[in-house]
Amino acid sequence: MYQETVSHQVAGAMLWSSTRSDESLPGRILPDGCMDLIWSAHGGLLVAGPDTAAYLDDGPPGARYFGLRFAPGAGPAVLGMPASELRDRRVPLSAVWASSLVREFEERVATTRQPGRLLESIARDRLRDHGGPDPLAALVVEHIAAGDDVAVTAAQLGLGPRQLHRRCQALFGYGPKMLTRILRMQRALALARSGVPAAEVAVRSGYADQPHLSRDVRALAGVPLGVLVGAR
Repeated sequence: MYQETVSHQVAGAMLWSSTRSDESLPGRILPDGCMDLIWSAHGGLLVAGPDTAAYLDDGPPGARYFGLRFAPGAGPAVLGMPASELRDRRVPLSAVWASSLVREFEERVATTRQPGRLLESIARDRLRDHGGPDPLAALVVEHIAAGDDVAVTAAQLGLGPRQLHRRCQALFGYGPKMLTRILRMQRALALARSGVPAAEVAVRSGYADQPHLSRDVRALAGVPLGVLVGAR
């Protein structure tokens, strides 16, 4: 069971909750260019870094998670750490922030009826103290969504390709080419789930053809597009 709603305290973020089913198969969490702050009774406060491949959640059956997913590139401003240091990792928040502070937060989250709202307030205060997210992140995502390649994106932002790559590593955890692949897959999945045929999905998402779509989705998600659509 999975639910999400727009955050009203952290711009571009999504509040979500999820309950592990009693099935033996692990949940499949797809790369999305984002980072999450997560609370669960069995794991405490965790940070989910940006993924480059599907993450398989094998938590205990019935486990309940509450999370705040930051907009692509916004996580580092909350956590105070480059996204590249958390790429493909799930770590306790105490590995990022002072243990005494994390213990205080965990006590508060464990006793509230709305853990997600408390995660929002924690992130909101951190963003306020750090001056908000780097505005470059939203601009990079905007250019990628418009179909601009790396060279054009860098030129439009007044950066060299190497500069853009370094900035993207810090903001997203990987370079602009990987970010392009991940965001393109997310667009394709949204179209496919809305009933658009695969051949049209490929064209509208920016793939060279349907085989290109199939290869890239399988590489990032670990399963074919049809399996992802059917699992919804």
